[in-house]
Amino acid sequence: MNFDKIRKNCRVIRIVLGLALIATGFITGNAWFYLGVLPLVAGIANFCPLCIITKKCSIE
Repeated sequence: MNFDKIRKNCRVIRIVLGLALIATGFITGNAWFYLGVLPLVAGIANFCPLCIITKKCSIE
């Protein structure tokens, strides 16, 4: 598994996933859209849980 490639794309993926979850929650009227806040904040703050769990990549 190439962790450097994951690290480069992970931030964008987390932001897009967070926005998609929030948009889906607003469209359906479901309160689960709050779940989208977690990956959105993690992406904006450049915090990668995968890097911390695996200890194989670093955030630079």
